[in-house]
Amino acid sequence: MKNPGKNIRCLKAEDLPKVPLMLDEISSRFIRENMVLPLDFKNNILKVVMADPEDKATIDAVGVAMSADVEVYSTDHSILEDYLSKFYGPEPQNINKIIEDIGEKGFDFLKDEEEDVGHLKDLASEAPIIKLVNMLITRAVESRASDIHIEPFEDELKVRYRIDGVLYDIESIPKKLQAAIISRIKIMAKLNIAERRLPQDGRIKLKISEKELDMRVSTIPVLYGESVVMRILSKEGIVVDLDLLGFSREMLSVFNQLIKKPNGIILVTGPTGSGKTTTLYGALDKINSPDRKIITVEDPVEYQLKGVNQIQMKPQIGLNFATTLRHVVRQDPDIIMIGEIRDLETAEIAIQSALTGHLVFSTLHTNDAPSAITRLLDMGIENFLLSSTIRGILAQRLIRVICPACKVIDASAADKEELNVFGISRDVPLYKGKGCEKCTFTGFYGRSGIFELLVISDEIRRLILKNADSTQIRDVARKGGMKTLMEDGAEKIKAGITTLSEILKVTQEA
Repeated sequence: MKNPGKNIRCLKAEDLPKVPLMLDEISSRFIRENMVLPLDFKNNILKVVMADPEDKATIDAVGVAMSADVEVYSTDHSILEDYLSKFYGPEPQNINKIIEDIGEKGFDFLKDEEEDVGHLKDLASEAPIIKLVNMLITRAVESRASDIHIEPFEDELKVRYRIDGVLYDIESIPKKLQAAIISRIKIMAKLNIAERRLPQDGRIKLKISEKELDMRVSTIPVLYGESVVMRILSKEGIVVDLDLLGFSREMLSVFNQLIKKPNGIILVTGPTGSGKTTTLYGALDKINSPDRKIITVEDPVEYQLKGVNQIQMKPQIGLNFATTLRHVVRQDPDIIMIGEIRDLETAEIAIQSALTGHLVFSTLHTNDAPSAITRLLDMGIENFLLSSTIRGILAQRLIRVICPACKVIDASAADKEELNVFGISRDVPLYKGKGCEKCTFTGFYGRSGIFELLVISDEIRRLILKNADSTQIRDVARKGGMKTLMEDGAEKIKAGITTLSEILKVTQEA
């Protein structure tokens, strides 16, 4: 212990860190139970603040855990309690305890056919139900989840989080709480709680730990009730830097040249959830300037971009891609982003916009870049129009990144036959994540992209005019230097960014 009792400095609320210092050696539970908050750790000195700076046992325990000297500060008990409840969760942070509390309230849960709107509102307004739903959302945000799935089954209500693109079982909640929980979410999303036979969509705006969130809520009737999925979006907007998405240096340079073209169509392709919209937002962010007018037509608008006119589709009132795009062209834009080309009508307007001097960005669902050309031709686009407007096609997938905190060499990887598929030498060291608290023992932390960029050359234009199939286009593109998804994936494996199995999983169909 560095500072003796009489020289202990007392801190105010504003002196406490805006973002808590996370240390693997000291658990959140220990921090809460012993009312000790780590402030800073430098030069083998750990600064902590305590409500009771004379608690020698806790100071010694922290010192041993960190193998460091401990410098102690004091603060008012209520200030520390408020801070810990805000960042480390109120006690008890335990779903089972909350469910027990609900049981003690003696709620009278009715069967589905007996439920009425007034009763559902009463159930959903009870403090323990509000606390339970808030905790499910807070825990999802802390776990870096992108989606919360609440699924009713015959004898339970299952809660799952999608973290880094993979679903994980989180909780199994008693069936009797189903009506109250789903009604609570519907009230938050301003949905009709009496309508349980039809799908509904809504939004929830929340503030958690000073972070503004926008949650897209979707409910759909299933066999044992209503399934709810909540997509978590950061309301502060997305600051996307193309340099951080996982592009190789050469590919990023070519893509940057493409998005600066004065007109034409640039497509991003891949399955749902492969990060296409994020890439397009990154491209728009890069070329956004005061001398350009950018309009996006999206369904839905996922993030708010500064200085960009974003239009949200509302098909129920006739505001769809085709009708909106006709009017957008009259708004004198320089750049148009279309959320997705779904039909011939939308594709034709995109082509006409490109021919009249606009730069058009859009997405398409195809497995690789060359397939996008054959897909548009199959839709009914004339080959001469397509060859004169299309500038480039980017295919992409998202891969999980090995957790940097528990990254180790994978000794078993050298024996895998799949190495030959990727052309990786058995001498190259391959890595994996061992699993730690930071990555919740999955071995992965965060995601990156693998890409395939097809630049439309004169030779490929001639192939489009001949209605060539995607195999011929791919062969010519590869001779011209196009790197396939698998080849880009192989580079990521060699660089120790991800694992062999992860690349295999996302490139199988490609």
